[in-house]
Amino acid sequence: MPSLIAACWNNSFMIPKVALTAPQDNGPTHSNSANSTGKPAWRHARRLLAVAAMHPAPPVTELFLLALIIIFAAPYLFWRVLRTDYYAPLVVVQIIAGILLGPGLLGAMFPGYYAAVFAPPVIGALNGIAWWAVMLFVFVAGLELDLGEAWKWKGETGLTAGLALGVPLVLGAGAAMVLLRLGDPAHWIGPGGQRWQFVLGTGMACAVTALPILVLLMQKLEILRTPLGQRILRYASLDDVLIWGVLALILLDWERVTRQLGFLIGFAVAVVLIRRLIAAIPQRDRWYVALVWLAACGYLADWSGLHYMVGAFLAGAALDARWFGIDEIDRFRDTVLLAFMPVFFLSTGLKTSWAMGGYAAFGAAALLLAAMIIGKLAGIGLAGKLLGWDKGESWIIGWLLQTKALIMIIFVNVLADKQIITSGAFTALLLAAIGSTMLTIPVTAPALKRLEALTRKAG
Repeated sequence: MPSLIAACWNNSFMIPKVALTAPQDNGPTHSNSANSTGKPAWRHARRLLAVAAMHPAPPVTELFLLALIIIFAAPYLFWRVLRTDYYAPLVVVQIIAGILLGPGLLGAMFPGYYAAVFAPPVIGALNGIAWWAVMLFVFVAGLELDLGEAWKWKGETGLTAGLALGVPLVLGAGAAMVLLRLGDPAHWIGPGGQRWQFVLGTGMACAVTALPILVLLMQKLEILRTPLGQRILRYASLDDVLIWGVLALILLDWERVTRQLGFLIGFAVAVVLIRRLIAAIPQRDRWYVALVWLAACGYLADWSGLHYMVGAFLAGAALDARWFGIDEIDRFRDTVLLAFMPVFFLSTGLKTSWAMGGYAAFGAAALLLAAMIIGKLAGIGLAGKLLGWDKGESWIIGWLLQTKALIMIIFVNVLADKQIITSGAFTALLLAAIGSTMLTIPVTAPALKRLEALTRKAG
């Protein structure tokens, strides 16, 4: 039965290759118009259609639910059975599973089964969930910003965040220029992108810190609520604002600049109104109103020529976390990660491409990963020297801030959606993001044990 389903759904099956109308009988042929027994191909195709009619493919709802079973069960079983939590938390395993379940690997190894389960209607339904999931996640990332604390320590925070962002951005941009010089730029720059957009976008991707995943990793290390944890959140929060600002610059469309300026002006006015509204309504109504606000910001940002993820981040950043409660936000983020984001990881895997070859993809990923890590450690190390930090302090902070994971993946998804980067460049950046996140806990945990007193240092 599975092979029959695969045959019916797989567009690469024999039927599209033959004509379904009876050809003139010019004798036996030896091309695609005849099967291996010498009978006309149209008779063979008609017989297959008759068999398919007797065994119709399952309804789309069943295929959709089967896809969900695979999406949720496969990474969980891998994570739990192999106990990868130290090197690869569940969220990282889910990202890897999204790549493995994509067309480049599962689809290449089992094209029939892949086409049967992940049929176009199923992919369409999954994409809808993925869009909303990532909007919720980015909204929470904006909501978790604490710019008040950053302003309180503005001198130290500004210097540290600036170097933590600027140095890896420069090295990442340099790595992007190396890729363009060593190969055909068409392998890296998408049809909708320009050279400067690719270079700046890749550089910024190398400079990203994944604030929500950083929170999860610091919870695992039991330093989130310590003075050190709060310092790191200050640096990451300020960098988050700069990252999304640069993304908006990259996406600036001069043909629709009037729309974009109109969106930003209208957003500034709307922020004043929504803040007054949410502060005035009861606690139980705030989440519901916030979700309407999120959807509206995402729609208008996308309409203006920016990306709906930019609108989602701005929607969260405009609100105060204290209106919702830190514990409530933590539970909401965990629910989004558990129930929705695995679908987004699959949609990310669908964009990966190995057309350039595995060696080229992994080679480019290694170059970008080196730029990320060296740049972040160098930037934080320079900040530590200028601010007189203790020995080992910049090492720990630098490794935690180079965590890329979801925010970088979201960032490069935007670049891919806008066709600024190719699927090959997307794949290399995705592999680098996974590598940087998997290194964080193994490197940081031993250093924290040696420098336990550091966790109590507020600045």
